[in-house]
Amino acid sequence: MSTDQYIVELNIDEDSLPPASPDMVHERRVAIFDLLEENVFHPAGSDAGPYIVKLSLRDNKLVMAISRSNGAPRDDVSFSLTPFRRVIKDYFMICESYHNAIRTAMPAQIEAIDMGRRGLHNEGSRMLTDSLRNKVEVDFQTSRRLFTLLCALHRRQAGEAG
Repeated sequence: MSTDQYIVELNIDEDSLPPASPDMVHERRVAIFDLLEENVFHPAGSDAGPYIVKLSLRDNKLVMAISRSNGAPRDDVSFSLTPFRRVIKDYFMICESYHNAIRTAMPAQIEAIDMGRRGLHNEGSRMLTDSLRNKVEVDFQTSRRLFTLLCALHRRQAGEAG
């Protein structure tokens, strides 16, 4: 695989998302920063990168508009978010439990919750890799970072039902 198979720039179509609080915008920026720091991203049939990706949500699908860094367009890649609902909901619940436990729980309890959190994150990452199969090749760490970003895109306003 060529060494230029990575995302060099990632943008989000804010118009396709629900309104975001400042905390949500910050979570998205951190997730994008982490992804751009190190990633492997190889669209099927593409010999050369790096790539610019624009993410949007349309009809309960995540759409990745992919172009090469020189502006040459690539095919869009999309997949349904329906299979991710349960794992994202469970991930948010366990993250909340983890943050609550940090304040009051014993270290062994915190570690157990964190292991569950990491397990759900890994499950979501594997689902994401499966959703991209035959469309885009990513390594496990890139899949984890993309799942983090997917969760950040789905973070709901405080008090909104999940």
